[in-house]
This record gives sequence, structure tokens and C-alpha cells, in this order.
Amino acid sequence: MGLLQLGVSQSWWQLSMPPKDISTNGHLIDHLWNYTTMLCIFYFILVCIGLFGFSFLYSRKRNKTPYYTYGNKKKHLLVTAIIGAAVFLTIDLNITRISNNDLLNQFWKWPDPKTEKVMRVEVMAQQWMWSFRYAGPDQEFNTADDVVTNNDLRVPVNTKVLFHLTSKDVIHSFFVPNVRLKVDTIPGRVTRVWWEVNTPGKYDIACAEMCGTHHYLMKAQLTVLTEEDFNRWLATSEQLALNTNDPDDKNLAWGWKWEN
Repeated sequence: MGLLQLGVSQSWWQLSMPPKDISTNGHLIDHLWNYTTMLCIFYFILVCIGLFGFSFLYSRKRNKTPYYTYGNKKKHLLVTAIIGAAVFLTIDLNITRISNNDLLNQFWKWPDPKTEKVMRVEVMAQQWMWSFRYAGPDQEFNTADDVVTNNDLRVPVNTKVLFHLTSKDVIHSFFVPNVRLKVDTIPGRVTRVWWEVNTPGKYDIACAEMCGTHHYLMKAQLTVLTEEDFNRWLATSEQLALNTNDPDDKNLAWGWKWEN
């Protein structure tokens, strides 16, 4: 009944669409996805044309005497080589080229807090929760004035956000569908990712790695605020942090010193 009710307000085509892209570089992921999908559909149609076309042309009704071939004549080998080369060049090689350019020119151009305005967040994944740590007024991590939240990530709009992530137990995957990015969190290792969001609102955060029996509970919320609202929230949370942080509580004091 719930699915039927959902279909009343949205068409099946709308339901099949990806979530709204709210990031600066998300369109690059969408372009690569669409390019790959369109080419796969194109070659699938060609295969279907060949399969059903040859079945029609060489049916028993039109060819009383069967024709036997091993497919090893020069023309057969040439056609196979041409099709294979076309698939390799237009799909495999071109996807690699596009991906490499996007990584080098955008996703691996890490923002530098020393030279530009960057917000930093430490992320701790564990069964079955996401914890986020913001540096307090001293701008140092793993100190008494840090702001720590559980399953609640808040960031300002139009600001580059740099994440350092790790895991307390098993491998998880930090995934924000509306940003189009995901990164694994690995025990004993700090991974990183950055993005910039441009649309205020509330969005889902999920774990994209099967991490155990309650994997489905690894859900958090991303709230994108205006800079004024974010600063107001952070100032209120910093005062609360000073009153609640306990260095001896390992559930709170899990941070690490930030290294660029």
C-alpha cells in the first residue's frame, strides 16, 4: 500500500531517478554514470539486432540447407576484432580517461586549511553508528572543547568540508547519495574525502558496506545550514561540549590529532 501511495504523487520514471545532486562536483559522477549506461544500452541493442536479425535471416524457413561454419574465416575474425575494439575504446578506455581526469582535476585537489576556508570534520564509524567531531575554539582536535555528535552531521552551505575518517571495529563505507561520493572507513587507518554542498536541507547518510547483522541501522542525517545558522549551532554546541566532555570516557574521547 505504501508503494502504491508513493506512486500516486510520483511516476515510476521519477522514482527511478537518482537523488538530487547538492554538491559542486556531483555532476561529474552523474555524467560518467549516464555515459556508461547509454553506451551499454547502445551495444545491447546492437547485440539484440544481430541476435534476432540473424535468427530471422537464417531461419529454417528461408534456408532449407543449413550452412555450417566455425567462425574462423578472416571476415569473421575481422568483424569480431572491430566490435571488440569499439567496445574497448568507447567504454573501457574512455571511462578510464574520464575517471582519471576527474580524480586529478577535481576530487584529488585537496583543500588546504592553511590557504583557504575549509571546515574539518573527523568521522568515527562503528557498529551501528556514525560519530562526528568538530574542533572547538582552539581549532585543535581531541581536546576538551571538541563538539561530538552521533548520527548528526551539520555543515555550512558553499563551504569546502574535509573529512578524516576511521572505524572502531570493521570496514564501513561513508556514503552520502546526494553528494555522489563514498569512502571506506578502515580500522587502524585514516582515510579522507572532501566535498562542497550548495543546497540547504536535510539529506541521508548511509553505510554502503555490509558491516554486520544490523548494517541497516547505520543511518545518519546530513543537515546543510546557512553559514549564520551553522555558526550559531556550533557556538551553542561548543558550550555544551565544555560541560559534558570527559577525557576518560572513550566513547567521547575517540578523536586524534589532525594531520594534513
